[in-house]
Amino acid sequence: MKVLVCETPNKLNFTEQVIPTPKKGESLLKIKRIGVCGTDIHAIAGKQPYFTYPRVLGHEIAAEYVEGDAANLSPGDKVTVIPYLTQGIDIASKMGKPNCATDMKVLGVHIDGAMCEYIVVPTAALITTKGMSYDQLVLVEPLAIGAHAIRRAQIIPGEFVFVIGAGTIGLGIIKLAKLSGAKIIAMDVDSSRLAHAKRLGADYTLNPLGDDIDANLTNITKGDMPTLIFDASGNVQIINKAFNYMAHGGRYVLVGIQNQDIVFSHPEFHKREGTLMSSRNAVKDDFNDIIFKFQNKLLKPDDFITKRVKFKDAREYLSESPEVLKSGIKTVIEF
Repeated sequence: MKVLVCETPNKLNFTEQVIPTPKKGESLLKIKRIGVCGTDIHAIAGKQPYFTYPRVLGHEIAAEYVEGDAANLSPGDKVTVIPYLTQGIDIASKMGKPNCATDMKVLGVHIDGAMCEYIVVPTAALITTKGMSYDQLVLVEPLAIGAHAIRRAQIIPGEFVFVIGAGTIGLGIIKLAKLSGAKIIAMDVDSSRLAHAKRLGADYTLNPLGDDIDANLTNITKGDMPTLIFDASGNVQIINKAFNYMAHGGRYVLVGIQNQDIVFSHPEFHKREGTLMSSRNAVKDDFNDIIFKFQNKLLKPDDFITKRVKFKDAREYLSESPEVLKSGIKTVIEF
């Protein structure tokens, strides 16, 4: 089978490998779609935390079940995968948080992922669905990250929610927060992404390259400021500055990740009695939530997929500059 390997930063090559054989507790999948994630782009550029080389990228998966010991699956069934693999015995798992388990290994990050024609994964990681397309399935994992952040935040209908960063994750949060009844303020430096955010339900859009963010937030919220902020940018300067945008009694959820220190004024945060939380990955309930929304037509693949690349052309495409790779919303590699 053909496998695309990221050997070192900015160096990808196709190799030939034997199709793996599943062992007990494993299943063999034939890959049909892989979503290109910010994690992949950062890894290619040499800027991804928790990452080593060489590595096969790819953790947003839509696949066909081939063989294994899944009791409720037959060859040809469509599946997606929870790519955060853990034994499920550590303290986080016991608290219902396998998404941040101490022994967690993420496909395409800590261990080889699915940028290949076939992959073996633990059967327990499979998510089974009926009647869903591969385009829907490849979006389940990235949208589940947004669903997890929404569930962590406990949105109050009618509150002002400020979403920083309108990439795939940010747009997913915008759409899901809108479905939860929030009033959405979206911020990004890319005007095309802000237009996309508007189509997905953002009530207001702001661009820090030309807008006075503090003044606009004050005006929109009538002086209260947003009661809930999501950062999906991973930009440390913006993350630090956004503490000043939080309402008294507000919550701040860090979804994007970067590798520097977060610095903020303790007195300013303290007087707000602010709540700061991170949101990492997703759990099975989040995957099922997104599947339910797809099945009930609350979400559509065309709202997110903006580019398609054939697997045979993936090396050439992924060798483009980070700016090119980040353009659009979601690129899907098709097999």
